Amino acid sequence: MTPEFVTSYFLQAIKTALLLAGPMLAVGLTVGILVSMFQAATQINEMTLVFVPKMLGVACALLIFFPWMLRIITDFARNMFINLPMYLH
Repeated sequence: MTPEFVTSYFLQAIKTALLLAGPMLAVGLTVGILVSMFQAATQINEMTLVFVPKMLGVACALLIFFPWMLRIITDFARNMFINLPMYLH
């Protein structure tokens, strides 16, 4: 294994991790901003009010994006296992 190979494999793994986490993080951020705007408009200063809508938003995003995420992670794993003999040389 060359340093270039390890670096490229690490970058591919990081890219896959970001693709998998991205939709949930984006939904959590969007819901958090919307709830914060609602709290600012109504002057409700309850810190725990943000958690339930965020959890519901992230759960819905997980249900929606799960098939796509499963395809991404299985493609990554399949590529790793198919090319494993090449990696060992």
